[in-house]
Amino acid sequence: MRLGAYRRSRPGHGAAGPSGGGRPGRTRGRRPGRTGGRRGGRTRARCPGRPQEGAQIVEGHDGQGRQEPAGGGRIGFVGTGNLGAQIVGRLLAAGNEVTVHDRDPRAAEASIAAGARWAASPAELAAGVDTVMTCLPRPDTVAEVVGGAKGILTTLRPGGCWIDVTTNDVEVLHRMSELAAARRVGTLEAPVTGGVHKAAAGELTVLVGGDAATYAAHRGLLGQVGSKVIYLGPLGQASRMKVVTNMLAFIHLVAAGEGLMLAARAGIDLRDAFEAIRASSGNSFVHETESQLILSGSYDIGFTVDLACKDLGLAAGLASTLGVPTELAAVVRRQFEQARERYGGSAWSPRVVQLLEDETGLSLRAAGFPRSLLDDTAAP
Repeated sequence: MRLGAYRRSRPGHGAAGPSGGGRPGRTRGRRPGRTGGRRGGRTRARCPGRPQEGAQIVEGHDGQGRQEPAGGGRIGFVGTGNLGAQIVGRLLAAGNEVTVHDRDPRAAEASIAAGARWAASPAELAAGVDTVMTCLPRPDTVAEVVGGAKGILTTLRPGGCWIDVTTNDVEVLHRMSELAAARRVGTLEAPVTGGVHKAAAGELTVLVGGDAATYAAHRGLLGQVGSKVIYLGPLGQASRMKVVTNMLAFIHLVAAGEGLMLAARAGIDLRDAFEAIRASSGNSFVHETESQLILSGSYDIGFTVDLACKDLGLAAGLASTLGVPTELAAVVRRQFEQARERYGGSAWSPRVVQLLEDETGLSLRAAGFPRSLLDDTAAP
């Protein structure tokens, strides 16, 4: 079953449309034990009131227009991990000439097989392109790739642009943007949200910050990355907003695990519990997606505990700077740190729920849920 079919079916209740009760953009579950279905889903309007210049309007199933800008640009992309490789795939599909680099050449193999070119260093990559996008795990890595001795700013031409897709630290972002400006290179921050499976389907939400004119010049490119692009204003605002959305997602993940465990202990079939939560006011995007991976036992969301701890640390720093108490986020952060100590930083982030499974001695498992949101491999 393809991802589109997965989005349109519901565990235990047959096929359903993608809006699922008026919540556009959510990923729907699949009926346990079934495969098949048809590829589909709405194409949604992106950035209402901000039409893209030179874009082609494609009508969606619900009659809404979605802008699909033409490709053809020369793009460099640094960081072809779980998320980055999917974004590169979208850029290639749009007709761009894409050159890639990753500190682990093996991580770029899929992108190269799909048609991307390889560069041996960030500097080599930037020398042959007009725009460089970075999608990296940590702010210090961004600083090295952008402003280091072999960084992109050593060779990216004046008039070029650096677009950072990383969930980044605002101070690092501003420091690198100042270096870029000194070389007459523009900067945009464009962190994305939705997960690896949304990236594969071209359905990410792109949060953008930076100079308005620079955004206007590159919004067509950003529209190739995601189905919704939200411009949030000056540089730094998108990174702050991305930290907020990730903080909420991690809180929802822990809460979903606790809810499922309560249902399991009460003797409720977990397939029924999953569906009941999804149809209730307690539903969330995280439940609709990550709860399924908990129930299948794979936990494979393509996002690690290390990254979760990093993002929760950024949220704590933002809260401290702004003088906002975030007590719930602090509790969740401690749980993720405990999960890192127990399972390792490379464990998938939903394994934070395994702490509760270990404590109660009860595994949250149910037949028929997918082991990945990218394919149809289901638990027996």
